[in-house]
Amino acid sequence: MQDLKISEAIKGSRPNVSLPNPKILDYLQEEGIRKLVGDHYDRIKTSPIRHLFPPEDIIFEAAKKNSADFFVQICGGPAHYNENRGAPMLVRRHNPFKINAEGRKVWLEIYRELLQDIELPDDLKLSFWNYLDQFSIWMINSD
Repeated sequence: MQDLKISEAIKGSRPNVSLPNPKILDYLQEEGIRKLVGDHYDRIKTSPIRHLFPPEDIIFEAAKKNSADFFVQICGGPAHYNENRGAPMLVRRHNPFKINAEGRKVWLEIYRELLQDIELPDDLKLSFWNYLDQFSIWMINSD
């Protein structure tokens, strides 16, 4: 697998973002995407960015579900996120949280570790990674 590089990020940057290849859904199925997102959230609980996520289990689990719904949807699956939460508007939804370049890097490093071990063709891993890498730059709202 090629190295999954983390791009430099500057607050306020709005790089072009391409959706992940929908074949990811064919390989992982909805359950696999939910597992990937769930594993990511579980690792966040013990990470340096755990303060950005709700400490209460019921709220944390709801956030995990919403995130999984979003990733299923952007990989070409059912529009669970839009049906349950409305249009993503993720920059606005993340605005209450202080997300800096270092926090973004931690968030991405957790996904990078998980992607190294997942059963998915390299080109599809790279497609998913490129989405995460670019999309996450949009979320930076703090120095």
